[in-house]
Amino acid sequence: MATVGQGVGGRAAIEPPEVRNDPGASQPLNPCELEIDLFCKGMRIDPSCALEQDARFITRTRAGLGSGLEIVIPGPIKDVWVNVPVEEDFAQQSCYRLGLESGQYLVVDERQNIRYPVCIPPEPAWYTRTTSRGTPMHKVGVLQGTYLGIYISNSCGFWYYSPPLNCRFCATGLNVGVNEVAVKDVEDVVEVARAAKEESGVTFVHFNSGYQTERDPDVAAPYVKAVKSRVGALVGLQLIPTLDFWKYDRMIDIGTDHFSFCYEFHNPEYFAKFLPGKEKLVGQQTFFRALEYTSRKLGKGTCSGEIIAGVEPLEDTLKAIDYITGIGAFPTVCIFRPTIGADMEHWPSPRYEDMLVVFRHLYEACRKNNIPIDVTPNIEVSLIVQPGDTRYLAPRNWSTRWYALKMGVARQLARPYFWWKRRPKTIAASDVLTK
Repeated sequence: MATVGQGVGGRAAIEPPEVRNDPGASQPLNPCELEIDLFCKGMRIDPSCALEQDARFITRTRAGLGSGLEIVIPGPIKDVWVNVPVEEDFAQQSCYRLGLESGQYLVVDERQNIRYPVCIPPEPAWYTRTTSRGTPMHKVGVLQGTYLGIYISNSCGFWYYSPPLNCRFCATGLNVGVNEVAVKDVEDVVEVARAAKEESGVTFVHFNSGYQTERDPDVAAPYVKAVKSRVGALVGLQLIPTLDFWKYDRMIDIGTDHFSFCYEFHNPEYFAKFLPGKEKLVGQQTFFRALEYTSRKLGKGTCSGEIIAGVEPLEDTLKAIDYITGIGAFPTVCIFRPTIGADMEHWPSPRYEDMLVVFRHLYEACRKNNIPIDVTPNIEVSLIVQPGDTRYLAPRNWSTRWYALKMGVARQLARPYFWWKRRPKTIAASDVLTK
């Protein structure tokens, strides 16, 4: 079992459990299986690669979960985007190696010399530009897959308690203000969002924030209103929840399309141990109530519960997926990543076999609860195994074919709706966060 002790700077040091090894692959994996294994094992970079000129640069922003190399695994159902760990210690021992041969990037599984052709998304031109205020655009927002992620406020307040109450897997307090601007200017955000939309085809802008002393929706409102009215995009929010549900109503009025709630661990003991700030100042039930409320308000498949797989017992992760899909939301499941500098930096990455169980279950839970997957246009999230990616794990039977047919029809019928939702929205001056 893992233990928690006192670490550097008053933060808790996490002693990892015993590492378990899994057997080598004996046959090629499909794109989702390869995605899962790359999240679990990471990847080494061969000297033959020319990533300085071919790839998006690797930067540690926000919680650090996007600090890997962006790749795309082509496939017959869909192309799968993955932010592969490449700098962490466990990645240096990986059986996977990225190489460049005759102009083609390959992920090579050296256990059986299985080779997977992959694409490397190039760095967008706007990354190297500055806003009219002189702020480097990549320090305002970054592409993570095909969406634009923007951490809108100062570093998470959990880091400023003594001792710190930060989530033990998180590195936000080490990154915000160093690798990205601490407090984003609204004008900078508008310019970056417009560049990402016009040059990178971004359809979804995702704002997130750490703990802001129960002012999280108030802090987010000016950014949502500016992007929605002056740029035009689908807008999502990932904030610490509040039981002041009227604030969610106001955020919907000014154009919020999606709410995401990161409660990470379904097991209440793991929630308390690894998320001390959320346990002490927010409470797990607040996450549940806020997710249930916003999901009812916006409709099935519009909100998400975000959890981490590979730390708490497997059965608790499966319960989380059942709970989230049961209330009409979709599960955003991150495979645990021991990010550099986090208290859990030396915690082992999870086993592939366990994660395969998780994501097969995720597909079935989405199907049974008729959760829309891969319906919204051009939203590929590289930090997680998306519900749509798990179609590669589905059994071949009439029920999965029927589900796929329904989602395909929904995707086509929703195209005019999402085109309309991405237009700049006229927002009344009265739509402000006051009660």
